[in-house]
Amino acid sequence: MKSAHLNNPFLRLKELLAFALIISFSGFLSAAEPMSLSRYELGSGDKISISVYGEEDMEKELILTDAGTISYPFLGEFKAKGLTVGQLEALITKRLKQGYFIDPRVSVSIKEYRKFFVSGEVKSPGGFSFEPGLTLEKAVALAGGFTQRASKKGIMVTREENGKAIERELSLNDSVLPGDIIVINESFF
Repeated sequence: MKSAHLNNPFLRLKELLAFALIISFSGFLSAAEPMSLSRYELGSGDKISISVYGEEDMEKELILTDAGTISYPFLGEFKAKGLTVGQLEALITKRLKQGYFIDPRVSVSIKEYRKFFVSGEVKSPGGFSFEPGLTLEKAVALAGGFTQRASKKGIMVTREENGKAIERELSLNDSVLPGDIIVINESFF
């Protein structure tokens, strides 16, 4: 026996519109969420670990150079900047298959993220080690907290996006990423 609402085109249309609204809204939420570290792009100063299963001499800890390159056995020096961990694994696997290994199982992990920087009206400005889940409020705490003259509004961050330095305003609950440069301005009141 069919449900009565399936025969009513208006109820069916209402369900379809509700479903479309849910899908659209979920896309909006994901755009507002902080960047996932699985989409994190490697940059200069990141320390990574690379290993090939069953090959102890292929296990290396490397720091991306200022140019964003790494040097790995058999492959020499190549650019890793801008790649995610998954993309780097795939690249190394592909290149090792080209005459070196039959079926290499490559693993890449981030050992230490590049630093972020806090300057301006904080008690201890400087560079700090990034940790996943870091918010602007936590970053300021690492820098010793706000000075008495600090403005807690209009905090600016410079972040590299697609190879360009982009400046934007952050609130205290917004995420901080490796490489961010945070400037705490002086309050005028």
